[in-house]
Amino acid sequence: MWSVLLMGLAGLLAGGAISFRSQKLPKALVIAFWVLAAMSLLAAYLLTLGPVR
Repeated sequence: MWSVLLMGLAGLLAGGAISFRSQKLPKALVIAFWVLAAMSLLAAYLLTLGPVR
């Protein structure tokens, strides 16, 4: 369940980054949104692995 929500969040963040880039906003903001989207996808992947034994 949480992984699906995190993937949705990653999609929203990536869409925001693309939108900000087209609006010519500062590059640091665009990069920050891409980094947050990648971190959200990584967290979703790690949640699918389950507990490590």
